[in-house]
Amino acid sequence: MIILGIETSCDETAVALLKDGKEELVSLVSSQVDLHQKYGGVVPELASRRHLEVLVPMIKEALIRGGLDFKDLDAIAVTRGPGLVGALLVGMETAKALSIALGIPLLGVHHIAGHIYAAFLENEVSLPALALVVSGGHTELIEVQEGESFRLLGTTRDDAAGETLDKIARFLGLPYPGGPQIDRLSKKGDPLFHKFPIGETENPLDFSFSGLKTSAIYFVEGLKKKGETVPLEDVCASFQEAVVGSLIQKTRRAVKKCSFKRVIVCGGVAANSSLRERMKELSSKLKFELFIPSIHLCTDNALMIARAGYALFKKGITLSLQDDVDPNLSLYD
Repeated sequence: MIILGIETSCDETAVALLKDGKEELVSLVSSQVDLHQKYGGVVPELASRRHLEVLVPMIKEALIRGGLDFKDLDAIAVTRGPGLVGALLVGMETAKALSIALGIPLLGVHHIAGHIYAAFLENEVSLPALALVVSGGHTELIEVQEGESFRLLGTTRDDAAGETLDKIARFLGLPYPGGPQIDRLSKKGDPLFHKFPIGETENPLDFSFSGLKTSAIYFVEGLKKKGETVPLEDVCASFQEAVVGSLIQKTRRAVKKCSFKRVIVCGGVAANSSLRERMKELSSKLKFELFIPSIHLCTDNALMIARAGYALFKKGITLSLQDDVDPNLSLYD
């Protein structure tokens, strides 16, 4: 069974061909970093226009690289939400057109489910499992249950981890996207240079990063007011230590509270070197199986969408042509 995956939820256009839910045939990603870098963040209208320009040529290129034709496709999986509505529409309308023309099923994938299923591309993951999702505007602890359904255990009460890293990077004058820049500089800095606070919430499994962000801004501005040089690498290392520390702390609580034997870490921030290392240490200490996708599967890609679509296909869940994108789509309905 060959599924065409399409991902256009934000600022990366991705197309993939996946065979039998496991075998990667082709995976293409067109980044828009060059387009949005001068603005310090994603401009939705520009993102949508770039998707329009490159999506169809990428689908054709994927088929050529895979040695396939349109008639070889068995289904199309496309990101339905959440995301930027204009960007989502480009992918959805393209997928609908192909579904009509080829007479094959249309599978509407939740973007976060896609990130979780990225771990299933490289491993056999038994369920139930705990998923720490750290992707863009999402920071969530999710129980992935038998039957591949989802239950929310904890979420951010304000900013997400990725947003917080990007915002502080912008404040420090680092280029977009900021998270990888902080990770890079942190490797040369002292994580104990300054202790930033980890936010606590009423639900011990929820996250809060707005106070951490404010604390970092005040700390750097305080150094400048005193005429002191801002040690960029040390500030980055200390700030990253607090963000990663919060993620580790809440994951530890969830594992102990619910006795999870398997943990998935996924999403763009899962590419962070410190988070990956600290999670391995936590796994060794608490004796759970750890599944972190390879770096190229952590960031937005269409293989993960195709894999999540494969799970939907096996359950007989397809979209009709009347179904639309949903920029606020819930994973838990």
